[in-house]
Amino acid sequence: MANEHENGGEKQGEANGQGHGKPKTYIFFVNKERFETDQSSLSVAQIKARVAGVEPGDKLSLEGHGDEPDRLLGDEEVISLEKDHGPLRFTVVPSASFGA
Repeated sequence: MANEHENGGEKQGEANGQGHGKPKTYIFFVNKERFETDQSSLSVAQIKARVAGVEPGDKLSLEGHGDEPDRLLGDEEVISLEKDHGPLRFTVVPSASFGA
């Protein structure tokens, strides 16, 4: 099957929902609120835009898995939502007012 190899094989078809009749759903959490998308990756800015009450200066922190530390993310970073260890979990980190 030449087309299968040219298109990345069966795994690519499974990842984008081909052959199952509907697109794959990717789940992630922000501050314990569940979100779903059919996109396998989103920018941090796109994720923040889905969350009510997030201010422009607020950041997102990505919860580390296992011994990995949490990581503060920039708006321009693109995050893959395809994870082996369950849905990704983010926390909104309000912008700080230093020297106030």
